[in-house]
Amino acid sequence: MIIGIDDTDSKTAGMCTTYLGALVVERISALVQSTVPYLLRLNPNVRFKTRGNAAVAFDVVLDKREMEKVKQICCNLIEEFAVFSDRNTHPGIVFLTKEQAFGIRSRLEDFSLRAVRDFITIAEAKNFLGECHIAHVGYKNGRGLIGALAAAGFVFNGLPDYTYELIAYRKPGNWEKKRFLVDKSVWAADSMSYPHTWDTVDCNNCRIVCSPHGPDPVLFGIRGDDVNVIEHASNIIQSEPIENRLMYITNQGTDMHITDSSVAEARDGRSYRIKGMVEAPPQTISGGHVIFTIKDSTGRIDCAAFEPTKNFRGLIKQLAVGDIVTVYGSIKNKTVNIEKIDIGQLQPRVTMRNPVCSACGKRMKSAGMGQGYRCKKCKTTSSIPERLEAASQLVSGLYETPPVARRHLAKPLIRYTDEMVVHPSR
Repeated sequence: MIIGIDDTDSKTAGMCTTYLGALVVERISALVQSTVPYLLRLNPNVRFKTRGNAAVAFDVVLDKREMEKVKQICCNLIEEFAVFSDRNTHPGIVFLTKEQAFGIRSRLEDFSLRAVRDFITIAEAKNFLGECHIAHVGYKNGRGLIGALAAAGFVFNGLPDYTYELIAYRKPGNWEKKRFLVDKSVWAADSMSYPHTWDTVDCNNCRIVCSPHGPDPVLFGIRGDDVNVIEHASNIIQSEPIENRLMYITNQGTDMHITDSSVAEARDGRSYRIKGMVEAPPQTISGGHVIFTIKDSTGRIDCAAFEPTKNFRGLIKQLAVGDIVTVYGSIKNKTVNIEKIDIGQLQPRVTMRNPVCSACGKRMKSAGMGQGYRCKKCKTTSSIPERLEAASQLVSGLYETPPVARRHLAKPLIRYTDEMVVHPSR
């Protein structure tokens, strides 16, 4: 059986759907032969998303006689721990047998992928569940059924690319208190495990990024591609007491949310890879955000390196009109929020300076706004400045935002194994 769960937490009151997943594994362990947990990050642009917009699912092997007991345990856990007092929390849980899944494989795959890349309505999810006779429970308006079904679908269909995250959870009595981690131990864990783990720390910005700051149960999460290295790294970290922990298979760090698009086809609330030419040079606006414009044969669109991307903005400021780039990121208010940028063909950088006097060889002075240039000594004039071309200081290749600004789904450049030229942030 596959179990999918979503939307049990709250942006303001805490909790975490992945924590509920850890409780599920703990409480059904005596009734099942094996349990494989999955963590699926959904479309990061959805209006009603939870903090990380994560749904969880479990591939469970059990005796059919235990199915009803397992279902009841899962529902009881949701009813005990979900933050029903939050008007935006609407839990959902689905129970899908492998026999059912085989018959609707293509529909499941389409639904799951759309949940990561697009928008799905509650009505659509409920219709799917009803038509396919999938057992489910939707609480309140049932919005969590969308993510629950999507996560269950990915367990069955398999992730085309996947990583792992080991999440350590706090004891309930500490949820409202400031987290305690020994900073040196976190940096040591990262030093030992990188590049098989990533986004534990941000070296350039001197920040620990594997630990959240809200009133939720998560103490820290170690992401990576090698389960043994992840386990070893987590054991190095010294911290407050841990209640439990769980290793998830996940679509984090895979760019699963990204699709190719032209400017004209790109829509708000989705994430794309768009190639174009820089039409308007980068400008820094109020708040420290850096904005520039690209165009292709279908139109033009603004692109932004927002202030939280920190040192990444320095790279963007070096772009010039005529450069060919490919931007990766989500669209909001018809602006690309850049997650990565592939810098391709670069135009020569042109600078203008006052021309040299043909008589004496000294540089002329400006004769005034719009009046050209004049040599004070020889009285010669010119209307044409001297044009100097130089190669760009930029190097072509793929660049990324730093860990402090990285989205869960964004693929770190250290994971790239093809022939692309990459420049990891570290």
